Amino acid sequence: MLQTLGLSKHFGATRALDGVTLNVEPGEIYCLLGANGAGKTTLINVFLNFTEPTTGQALVDGLDATRQPLEAKRRLAYIPEQVMLYGMLSGLENLRYFAALATGRELPRDELIRLLVQASLDEGAAHRRVNTYSKGMRQKVGIAIAMAKQAKALLLDEPTSGLDPKAAAEFSQLLRTARDQGVAVLTTTHDLFHAKQTGTRIGIMRQGRLVDEMRAEDLSHTDLEALYLEHMK
Repeated sequence: MLQTLGLSKHFGATRALDGVTLNVEPGEIYCLLGANGAGKTTLINVFLNFTEPTTGQALVDGLDATRQPLEAKRRLAYIPEQVMLYGMLSGLENLRYFAALATGRELPRDELIRLLVQASLDEGAAHRRVNTYSKGMRQKVGIAIAMAKQAKALLLDEPTSGLDPKAAAEFSQLLRTARDQGVAVLTTTHDLFHAKQTGTRIGIMRQGRLVDEMRAEDLSHTDLEALYLEHMK
């Protein structure tokens, strides 16, 4: 569902991405680890057509994200580190607006409420202004928007950064629910515990290169930490 083939991106003399090839299948959570500047966000940005690759391809369901951006984006949902919503509108009103933009139709109120509850947002909170929400609540609205769009692939950039442990655990469960529905999930993170607990596979990036890949179930948290630190030397 998500694939890169020899993907490189140069900013002058800086190689933000250097020949990255990876594949994320439907029903899989791929957690991408790496230090700041490793190229994780640049990789996400190529899928979103926010930046064009220097060489190589990023494919969404077989569609080139650079040459067929609109068709590719119809299959994608994106949740950044800070979900931007209209603060003076309620969670329900934000979902109604963004779902209409994504689908081209007005969803019934009962359906919108169902989506928010499915995303673990309390029904009472759905009617409150978003400027009263915590970061975790905003993330849940973002997940509800993705579900309304029926996205085949979900891109997330540091989604658990700044969340308390309870909110992070709830968010991880939402990702597992999306996985169980056949969605391909690609998420960047600095959180090794989150990657181990949530991911199906884990990739490690360093200086624009994908230097290692492994199945999350094949190693302990201690093993993952040791391996990550070894690659960061």
